[in-house]
Amino acid sequence: MSVAGLKKQFYKASQLVSEKVGGAEGTKLDDDFKEMEKKVDVTSKAVAEVLARTIEYLQPNPASRAKLSMLNTVSKIRGQVKNPGYPQSEGLLGECMIRHGKELGGESNFGDALLDAGESMKCLAEVKDSLDIEVKQNFIDPLQNLCDKDLKEIQHHLKKLEGRRLDFDYKKKRQGKIPDEELRQALEKFEESKEVAETSMHNLLETDIEQVSQLSALVDAQLEYHRQAVQILDELASKLKRRMREASSRPKREYKPKPRESFETAESEQSNGGFPAPKITASSSFRSSDKPIRTPSRTMPPLDQPSCKALYDFEPENDGELGFHEGDIITLTNQIDENWYEGMLHGQSGFFPLSYVEVLVPLPQ
Repeated sequence: MSVAGLKKQFYKASQLVSEKVGGAEGTKLDDDFKEMEKKVDVTSKAVAEVLARTIEYLQPNPASRAKLSMLNTVSKIRGQVKNPGYPQSEGLLGECMIRHGKELGGESNFGDALLDAGESMKCLAEVKDSLDIEVKQNFIDPLQNLCDKDLKEIQHHLKKLEGRRLDFDYKKKRQGKIPDEELRQALEKFEESKEVAETSMHNLLETDIEQVSQLSALVDAQLEYHRQAVQILDELASKLKRRMREASSRPKREYKPKPRESFETAESEQSNGGFPAPKITASSSFRSSDKPIRTPSRTMPPLDQPSCKALYDFEPENDGELGFHEGDIITLTNQIDENWYEGMLHGQSGFFPLSYVEVLVPLPQ
């Protein structure tokens, strides 16, 4: 930094201390400017919170949001261009219904109904995917761009204005000790920064119709989603009612138990092909008082390295995840974020949620 730059930083710091500690008054900005600054601040806070709440609306499950964040992080680490998506809860429900419907078979009314409901749930998941894409492209991305570009630029201009204001006030208090030309330049720079900040705030507040159109796009996407969802559910409800009517009109089948086989204890010796039945001794019989044989517990590695213990079973659903069972001891290798770890078990490496384990030895800070 040049000598002039160092002097300017010293002037600004001195003026700030005199205002904060000594109670000195600096140059006051006009009421119109302050009102615009207040409106921009409220806009900035509104956009940030609406963005966060919209993401929660699209994916209300915190665990799913954490998994999506982890998958996006892993995708960037691996250099993948396309970020993986996340399964919709409607789709998971549909897959569950279809699986059990097939197991019950075509002769089961409940099984057929589960197949119908499962297909409808999968259609709902596809409609929800379309909603997510529409909202992201036409609402979330434009608001995020507003935060990253316009609002950040305004904050930069306001910060620069405050610095030049402090520099001007310091030199104004020392008028006579500082050359008049230097004071005049400080005033010009202050007024220039004020004009730039004022213009940028005015442009943002006057073009807020863009945010209204983005909000309209959000509502349009919601309306289309609910229209399609109602159509899918109406068709499913009609199918299920039709199945109920058909099942009620069919004659009920009577249960006829099979005839019991006769069993004669006197011929027990012949029941084993002519050979006498083996004697059951106390050593070979199972007594109710005997305790079941316990499987040996999993060997725990020495706790001199970062590790954790599995509290529940975890089944991997995506590439790169590490599956384990309750009680497994997992070696920790890395922390992806506040919700996901990377670890090793039985020579395999992968990612898993923090909520499924208890950390025994934490990773070094």
